[in-house]
Amino acid sequence: MKVGVFGSEYQEEKQSVIKRLFEKLIEKEAEIYVDYRFHIFLTDVLNYSPPIKGELFDDDFDLDVALSVGGDGTFLRTAARVNKQDIPILGINTGRLGFLADVSNNELEDTLEELFKNYYKIEERTLLRLHTEERAYRGYNYALNEIAILKRDTSSMITIHTSLNNEYLASYEADGLVIATPTGSTAYSMSVNGPIIIPQSNSMVLSPVAPHSLNVRPLVIPDTYVITLGVESRSKNFLIALDGRSEVFPTGIELIISKADYTTKVIKRYNHTFYKTLRDKLMWGADVRMK
Repeated sequence: MKVGVFGSEYQEEKQSVIKRLFEKLIEKEAEIYVDYRFHIFLTDVLNYSPPIKGELFDDDFDLDVALSVGGDGTFLRTAARVNKQDIPILGINTGRLGFLADVSNNELEDTLEELFKNYYKIEERTLLRLHTEERAYRGYNYALNEIAILKRDTSSMITIHTSLNNEYLASYEADGLVIATPTGSTAYSMSVNGPIIIPQSNSMVLSPVAPHSLNVRPLVIPDTYVITLGVESRSKNFLIALDGRSEVFPTGIELIISKADYTTKVIKRYNHTFYKTLRDKLMWGADVRMK
């Protein structure tokens, strides 16, 4: 099995977990490839040099599975690297919350055993695509969690003129607007009071950030809709962030957001359901009065 390992470079305290991961891969005689930045971290910071087949320098590689070692941010970066290559990703959590990277420290060996026995399920997660007439966004223009349109720094709020399938919806006067997938409904969108949507829902949600009007609420729409946005700002620019990868845009650029033409494949254990993750990660339905 060809296995690619992608990881966070800020987890020196997780050294034992990383070593256990490589020891298990070696035991299973995997063909191991490591992201070059993570490999530098392993050798230079952790002083650890596992035997590997090679390093991954670009975004074009041939793997059977990608392992993301870190938190959800690391998973999102791994998904961006995998892009449209149809490689399933397993998230191993050495971070904090972990909705995408939900394999915990004490599940590591058992999960890898199941992986090599092909005993797992794959969930296909939808992405969002950002399009402009001229290629204004210089980076990877897809997002697994959300696309956020935001004011810059301490500038005054912005106005976001919003249309759905070419029909005018509203002009949001706010600090920003978050357009999230079901996967991203438990991320930034949730922090601005957006609804939680199960991953299998064919929908997306528009959640305003600190809206000026109290009668503006998050809106769930079908993921077949095309969202068109125009932004006004006193500073003549605004921030656009795709899964946290942000760039400054000038006002006057029309933004078109739609469902991507491919999905991200996420490996899940059979006992890891979305509802169990809600209970474990968010204490969903827990009564704090009960001990």
